[in-house]
Amino acid sequence: MKAMILKGICDLSLENRPLSPAILPIPQPGPGELLLQVLCCGICHTELDEIEGRTPPPCFPMVLGHQVVGRVKALGEGVRGFRPGDRVGVAWIFSSCGLCRFCKEGNDNLCDDFMATGRDVYGGYAEYMTVPQNSVFVIPQVFSDAQAAPLLCAGAIGYRSMKLTGLKNGQTLGLTGFGASAHLVMKMVRFKYPDTRVYVFARNEKEREFARELGATWAGDTHEQSPEKLHAIIDTTPVWKPIVEGLKNLEKGGRLVINAIRKESLDRDYLLNLDYTDHLWWEKEIKSVANVARSDVAEFLELASQIPIIPEIELFDLDEANRALMEIKDRKIRGAKVLQVSKT
Repeated sequence: MKAMILKGICDLSLENRPLSPAILPIPQPGPGELLLQVLCCGICHTELDEIEGRTPPPCFPMVLGHQVVGRVKALGEGVRGFRPGDRVGVAWIFSSCGLCRFCKEGNDNLCDDFMATGRDVYGGYAEYMTVPQNSVFVIPQVFSDAQAAPLLCAGAIGYRSMKLTGLKNGQTLGLTGFGASAHLVMKMVRFKYPDTRVYVFARNEKEREFARELGATWAGDTHEQSPEKLHAIIDTTPVWKPIVEGLKNLEKGGRLVINAIRKESLDRDYLLNLDYTDHLWWEKEIKSVANVARSDVAEFLELASQIPIIPEIELFDLDEANRALMEIKDRKIRGAKVLQVSKT
């Protein structure tokens, strides 16, 4: 099968082709697993974190990709409830132990044995992959393959972030960064909280323009002051400056949720500007998002099909994965980028 593989950690400021084309054996499903023919795979900023070593794979080579839409091709021993031809999705959560208190409470995203698709095991930048049957999700018919792919991470993690804000209808929400995840949060907010005003902070004017098109009340640069205080802020950026600046705009008792698996170190010194009185006093909170639980993906896909949330997408062929990744690195983003892996 055709695949794009990561052979090792590299610096994307020096290397613009981190992935190499390869021919790999088609994997065989083990007990309780499905073999999928990958149709589409969304491209995520987390792939940059894997490539540059902020959340590195445990071994190489690795097939990246964790926003996978595929067709079931074969069933492993003991699989029930699926049949060949079913269209399903795979998200960042590949597996967890199922036995710890976090798994039993539905917080399998916090499991110590959590394994991530496309980081700990081969993911969707290939024509086929295997996956445990309890980590696949039926894709609603309202979505095309390419439309469904970014919902599996950018959408699901945005959904979890929104839940963690504790936002109520009519309260104000800030979004720092406006890429694949934030633009889907905007669509969710407009459906679930119609009286909520959304303020967007982004360095790129095209991103700010896109936010206004989708209904943002206001859009400015990350260092600007919002026209009113914000009850909650969701940060989707890879850097620290928006956190420090965002806390200035947070209302008393407000919560800033960081929707990122890692933060880059290039502006870590900006944290020295964080002042307790100016930024954190008045019972403000900072909360992180760790992965996604299976329930987040299932609940979000149902919500997205009801609205429906149709993401803005850019399509790339599998062999164009490097170009798409570098566009994300260079902040050339409008919606979500998706690889077209198979056309049948």
